[in-house]
Amino acid sequence: MKKNVVIAQSGGPTCVINSSLRGVVDAACEFDNIGTVYGAVHGVEGVLKEELLNLSEQPEEEIALLRYTPVAGSIGTCRYKLKPHQKEDFERIIEVFKTHNIGYFLYNGGNDSMDTANKIAQLAKQRGLDLQAVGIPKTIDNDVGDGEFKLIDHTPGYASTAKYWIHAVQCANEENKGSSPADPVLVLQAMGRKIGFIPAAARLADIKREMPLLIYLAESRVSLEGLGGQVDEMLRQAGRCIVVVSEGFDVGELGAVKDSFGHVSFSASQITVAQTIVNYLNKRGLPVKGAARANVPGTDQRHSIGYASTVDLDEAYRLGQKAVELAATGQGGYMSTILREKSFIYNVKYDKVPLEQVANSERTFPADWITKNATDVTDDFIKYAKPFVGEENITLPMINGRQRLTQFEQIFAEKKLPAYTPEADRKK
Repeated sequence: MKKNVVIAQSGGPTCVINSSLRGVVDAACEFDNIGTVYGAVHGVEGVLKEELLNLSEQPEEEIALLRYTPVAGSIGTCRYKLKPHQKEDFERIIEVFKTHNIGYFLYNGGNDSMDTANKIAQLAKQRGLDLQAVGIPKTIDNDVGDGEFKLIDHTPGYASTAKYWIHAVQCANEENKGSSPADPVLVLQAMGRKIGFIPAAARLADIKREMPLLIYLAESRVSLEGLGGQVDEMLRQAGRCIVVVSEGFDVGELGAVKDSFGHVSFSASQITVAQTIVNYLNKRGLPVKGAARANVPGTDQRHSIGYASTVDLDEAYRLGQKAVELAATGQGGYMSTILREKSFIYNVKYDKVPLEQVANSERTFPADWITKNATDVTDDFIKYAKPFVGEENITLPMINGRQRLTQFEQIFAEKKLPAYTPEADRKK
């Protein structure tokens, strides 16, 4: 008997999240025991509200265009966390799955999302429900898994954000080189609340280390005063300086705003790390004429599809396919994963890892990949990251000068249950 699929997405989106979605839809057609593929609109909230978009009935062209469509506009994402005490939410999910003959639940997201998928997998097992729950990895932070890269080598989305930063730093260097008599210091702020993989990618723009570039990760144990001294030293050597700093670099209180997962939303906070550094440098004065200025990219770091890595797009697609294979063959309770082969030639294999091992996991940036003065990353990081950023830019489909993006038809499963408000959204 055929069972239907629900694919949902959670957390911050990426350039390649829709490539995984496309992999799910394409792979589902290859299994006789899979019926309709539904996309839960805005993640698990869509499941709770019984808002299930029929992806199997979408035009083939729109599914194909998912490769070139960034972030989560197609079926949406959410930051809704299923907490253990929200018993009604869990009951509602089971009810929705039973009503719509759902036998496969795929959740695309980061470590918190793998926790949600794991909770649903365990609940289904406890209830004796015929449901296979499988996770699909996604996060630009590259923080899912373990520090030894044995659970997953890298997460889809990171490589494309890294490629964005290659472009950003190359252009920033040209800007800084040209305007250094007036603006000798340019501070760029990169995403990365707790982990430094994103700012570290700045080094990929200058593998030969020819730029006057300083990189500070969230893990860099440097004080604001120490940073100022290192900037001064670079200015005395080169006459100018580019600083790439993690949004999680410690500069003191920023008036932090947090999301429902408890994560700091730095771009929504009162003042940025980059502006704090610029204010400090300008107040104390530079050893050369001119002033420091800041550049703070926002969510464009994760949605600039023009800089998407072709390697990232392909790998995200195959991880979506792998998740369907796991689900369809009764291997629920796992996350599809990508592991690097031990060879100087870059090659990967697609495998599985138990959800309980990656649920709420938090990889750390290897300490030995940070230079002793904490202003850069080592060549070992370059060897790790360079292969998956790719060598070419993708060609985007265009109509009249505008990018052609996926536009799904609004074909929904019929709502058969009473309206429901998720527990966390109810007014107390």
